[in-house]
Amino acid sequence: MPLPRTRRLTSALLLCLPLLPSLAAASGTTDADEKQRLDRLTVVGSAQRAAEMAGSAIYLDTKVLQVFDFTDIHRVLRQVTGVYLVDEDGYGVRPNIGIRGSGTDRNSRITVMEDGLLIAPAPYSAPAAYYFPASARMSAMEIRKGSSTIKAGPRTTGGALNLISTPIPNELQGFGDIAVGKDATVLGHGWVGGSTERTGWLLESVQQTTDGFKDLDGGGDTGYRLRDYLFKGRVQTDSDAAMYQELEFKAVAGDNVGEETYLGLTLDDFHSSPYRRYAGSQLDRIDTEHEQYSLRHFIELGDAVDLTTVLYRHEFQRAWYKLQDVTGASLSTILSNPSENAERLSWLQGADSAVNALRIRNNHRAYFAEGGQSVLNWRSAWGAVEHEMSFGLRWHRDEEDRFQQDDRYQMLDGNMVLTSAGLPGSQENRVVRAQALSFYAQDEIRLDSWIITPGLRWESINLKRLDYALRPYGRDAGPTRLIDGDVNQVLPGLGLTHLFSDRWSAFLSVHKGFNPPAPGGGAQAEESTNIEAGLRWSESRLLGELVAFHNDYANLVGTCTASTGGNCTVGDQFDGGEALIYGIEASASYTIDGPSGLRFPLQTGYTWTHSEFQSSFTSSFEEWATVQAGDELPYMPQHNFFARAGVEGPQWSLDIGSNYIDDMRTRAGQGTPSATQRTDSAWVFDLAARYRLNDSVELYSRVENLTGRDYIASWRPAGARPGRERTALLGMKLRF
Repeated sequence: MPLPRTRRLTSALLLCLPLLPSLAAASGTTDADEKQRLDRLTVVGSAQRAAEMAGSAIYLDTKVLQVFDFTDIHRVLRQVTGVYLVDEDGYGVRPNIGIRGSGTDRNSRITVMEDGLLIAPAPYSAPAAYYFPASARMSAMEIRKGSSTIKAGPRTTGGALNLISTPIPNELQGFGDIAVGKDATVLGHGWVGGSTERTGWLLESVQQTTDGFKDLDGGGDTGYRLRDYLFKGRVQTDSDAAMYQELEFKAVAGDNVGEETYLGLTLDDFHSSPYRRYAGSQLDRIDTEHEQYSLRHFIELGDAVDLTTVLYRHEFQRAWYKLQDVTGASLSTILSNPSENAERLSWLQGADSAVNALRIRNNHRAYFAEGGQSVLNWRSAWGAVEHEMSFGLRWHRDEEDRFQQDDRYQMLDGNMVLTSAGLPGSQENRVVRAQALSFYAQDEIRLDSWIITPGLRWESINLKRLDYALRPYGRDAGPTRLIDGDVNQVLPGLGLTHLFSDRWSAFLSVHKGFNPPAPGGGAQAEESTNIEAGLRWSESRLLGELVAFHNDYANLVGTCTASTGGNCTVGDQFDGGEALIYGIEASASYTIDGPSGLRFPLQTGYTWTHSEFQSSFTSSFEEWATVQAGDELPYMPQHNFFARAGVEGPQWSLDIGSNYIDDMRTRAGQGTPSATQRTDSAWVFDLAARYRLNDSVELYSRVENLTGRDYIASWRPAGARPGRERTALLGMKLRF
């Protein structure tokens, strides 16, 4: 897939270097000032603010992220309670993230943002995240759960994840990180930037490549290559101006090529060779490119009033050329019932097949999202009552354009030979669009030891689906079908926090959750009532939190995507009726001061979850199928556990992390599922060590899956898929 726009933007960023102003003077802006201005579009803001929120909120700062330096977003988020993950490629390049039982398919049921802006390719009309920002260039991450409803929409039944990119440094600084490992893995990340009193800039890049840890029949790569480039530029008034202002431009561009497939393994083949890939996946390849731009303006209208306004646009396109079926039988059907599909399975494994037996789909899609949003913040005090009021307005539109075809192949001598080429647009030719206007108002009221946070969010959405004739020029005559609908939703919420002392606090929140339907998807909007209550303990070395949550769905919705597998039509949605998800989240961290300046950080987190459908029904959605009241939801682990223990010296550190990944049923039901309808439970350990040579140079190493545990991480999209094998990296960081 050609990448002309990415190259143009990259060249333009490099040409900007000679035009940058002198960097000799330091900025007059403090870190505290910068954090306050960024808070307007974040959902948490800082670890301190998280400790006072009326709802569970997590802020992972740079120091936390650097403990293991994971580039896999799944491994980063496994340390957060209430977050559920399903591995697919083993690298987290295409993550599957859910919060409090929201569902994990392609992050499509949570709100994902970068720097407070929606980042999914088409967050309203097609939210499945085939694009995810490079985790390596994030300086912080924040996760907010049930109470995210008010500020972060539109998908609020679970929660919100906001990724915070590298800020412009206050003085001339640079950073470089290079690591090498098994399978010809090279991970690179670097940035350089600085500020004067009135300007600031940043250039950053992430470069990653690997041959992959799976073994393709007949040979070949199974990894990926990622290239990501960022530029930020800022101008500002004098810090003592009557109305302080900032204007910041941000541009990101990049591409990702992955030798990735939806084809997994049969259970027997997994047990004999878990990292094998069948010959039938030899041509599978995804090629993507993305661009994003934003222009952000901040102004202090007075001592207690400020306004942040952002204009943004995000473009993304992908071509995923991957095996679709074998003589009409879906891949999941073949791999879950190998004895009944012995001949088809042999073709997947490289035996000579009939002509046109293997169908490969060119899943070509193009997306864009654009809009503008403003947040007005007003602080006031009326007697003993302090108010911090926030008003947000967003106009947004996005689109997904599908123009796909199917090609047919024959397997001969272990190689796939093209026997019938499809015409562009002959498999799918459709466009889905969304246009939305949203508004929220929230007031944080402080009275003595109480913090009361009422809020209201409103979403007004227009959804369109345009189907065209299945031929190359099918759009010339206009759509053959138009589905047009409007959704209006009011989402109230209330949170209470009581500060018993400087150490103890408790909170309670009740919010309404919402997920908009897909254009022409055939289902109602998803609605829920989210309740959470918790206790917090905070002192200098000991932090602890205990939270109970209760999500009551009035209508649970399932969405058919290619990544869920099965025989449903991609884009269709299914009503699941009432469902109940509740659980407990517990986390604690403690640091022991030892002799000779040694420190021993300890951290642990545990999530227990119960899920059940409240009614009986039969669905064409394969993960549900025939449901009886009381059935557990699929891909919903009952137990999740994380622990970390470390030792830190003046110039070195050693940390070991452990995750218990619980088994999950892959289809709704009760009791013990069959071996082909459940994943494996596994203890997975990671080890990290670092040594600082001086203020500028640091050496580090990391071993992921230290014990080499083999386990089935998922049965979707099709067949058994492994977690990542044991992998070791050795790296070096440079700072100036």
